[in-house]
Amino acid sequence: MIPKPSSDDPANGTIRFVLDGEVVELANVDPTRTVLQFLREDLGRTGTKEGCAEGDCGACTVVLAELDASGEGLSLKAVNSCIRFLPTLDGKELITVESLDRGGAGLHPVQQAMVDCHGSQCGFCTPGFVMSLFALYKSQSDPSRRDIDDALAGNLCRCTGYRPIIAAAHAMYDVAAADNDWLRQPHGSGQSVADRVQRLHEISRASCVDLHHGARDYFAPRTIDELAGLLDAHPNATILAGGTDVGLWVTKQHSEPECLIYVGEVEGLADTSLSETHLEIGAAATFSDAMPAILEHYPLLDELLRRFASPPIRNTATLGGNVANGSPIGDSMPALMAAGASVVIRSAGGSREVALDEFYHDYQVNDLRSGEFIERIRLPLPTAGATLRCYKLSKRFDQDISSLCVASRLELEEDCVRSVRIACGGLAATVKRATQCEQAMTGKPWTEDTLADGMAAFARDFEPITDMRASAAYRLRAGQNLLRRLYLETGGELVESVYSYGRHG
Repeated sequence: MIPKPSSDDPANGTIRFVLDGEVVELANVDPTRTVLQFLREDLGRTGTKEGCAEGDCGACTVVLAELDASGEGLSLKAVNSCIRFLPTLDGKELITVESLDRGGAGLHPVQQAMVDCHGSQCGFCTPGFVMSLFALYKSQSDPSRRDIDDALAGNLCRCTGYRPIIAAAHAMYDVAAADNDWLRQPHGSGQSVADRVQRLHEISRASCVDLHHGARDYFAPRTIDELAGLLDAHPNATILAGGTDVGLWVTKQHSEPECLIYVGEVEGLADTSLSETHLEIGAAATFSDAMPAILEHYPLLDELLRRFASPPIRNTATLGGNVANGSPIGDSMPALMAAGASVVIRSAGGSREVALDEFYHDYQVNDLRSGEFIERIRLPLPTAGATLRCYKLSKRFDQDISSLCVASRLELEEDCVRSVRIACGGLAATVKRATQCEQAMTGKPWTEDTLADGMAAFARDFEPITDMRASAAYRLRAGQNLLRRLYLETGGELVESVYSYGRHG
């Protein structure tokens, strides 16, 4: 049974969101209760499944609808409900597989296509596939095979295989079923986009969400100054952005943070802007939102960013969170570091700027001080004659953590190396630059001899680690070989992209 709102005023101490056309208002919310737990245990909506509880398998996929940047339309995103904390639904619309029920009007076109194409066998993963396809169905009218592959990159199937599901993705647009309403609800009355936009405006709020559950607190500030003040008052608070890492603390490590400060509603913190010299990316910008701006200026990063997790993860994970986390296998940092990016750090006392290659001190130890947070990332715009390339090696092509990630910014002048910056993830305790390698190649002709000098110096830059993903010897040899790939590509001898193999346009 869906809880009813107690009033029309979005009172403090509660969260409000829309489900199946009705406003749900909840009080005394556990800050780390997941959306999946709420659906299955509180509402009995068991269509959404738990497979991995870490955002890898996609069985728990749901769709969130939010107001778009104009405030007049909707933005739909597939997300993993298993690591999404319930309070972060405030002000949004939640769409689950049960929401696709047409109340006697037949299956939704996505579901009908799955039936027609025999896209389900045991059925456990099917609701997650349906919701990922639903998000695609509502956002693209003629997706390519690559678009479909990308949309389904976060959904795993162990029995049917992917061919019939991909066939359903193509067929869902041709299913002979009426879809005049944006989405039909169980009671059979359709609601237009305008209806849904109006409802979201009605439950939006301008004030900070302030929740308390036992000894634990949750805040969702609305302004950067408010965020700075909260961190000053709660210096030990955990900053929550997309939750793609913090969510695992809860589901896998059974951690219970005493205080969470959610930055997903802070005005301006997810914005991107352009100056004459830099692309400025707000720390709370999701990868899905930041990617178009980055690729506009650095199109050769397309393959890396497509392989960064899956759409449900990219729809929630933030660039600032990836940088602040500082994992040595975080894929954004090598590219940002090679490009010469910096971070703007903010606190109640003011702001300061730190070059990204000086930001990390040790394994997940960075330059942030008590009460500070990353406000934005400053990415220098490309200059004529320079190229930024990044290569990722992992056991799986899609949705896998890097064994090694190497990024290089190379500037050639008359076939000589005018400048080069090389940053590597997965080789050491932190993402770091290969400074000796850079020095060995700078100012020299871009030849096999210079490459050999750089590869030899590269081995002196790192003490590679061995773990479950790769051995130290493999990482070192692979890193050197990726330098050779850079040499071959920039010399015109190699033009193939990894996406050229086995992928369709």
